[in-house]
Amino acid sequence: MARFAGYVGFAEEAVEVSPGVWDDQIVERLYRGDIIRDSRRLEVGSKVNDDLIINTVVSVVGDQYAHDHYYAIRFVNLNGVKWKVAFAEVAAPRILLTLGKVYNG
Repeated sequence: MARFAGYVGFAEEAVEVSPGVWDDQIVERLYRGDIIRDSRRLEVGSKVNDDLIINTVVSVVGDQYAHDHYYAIRFVNLNGVKWKVAFAEVAAPRILLTLGKVYNG
């Protein structure tokens, strides 16, 4: 099992960036934990290039903020790439985050 230390992005609130256009304000917080599973797959679609999806599960030791806002977790910065969190499971005191596609937010 590999160790993990990186930033987790939370969507705090929506802010109006221009009239009628709202965007999430992201707050990044540093967490430590373990990489439980590290795998990847290619999603074949109607596009020229296949989408890369990782099914990596990161287990972070959550503080009170993470446990209160686990529903707002948007991405995990893993190896310099921001990956979208596809599934978050609370298993106190840890939070298990299953990663998916690259985060483009």
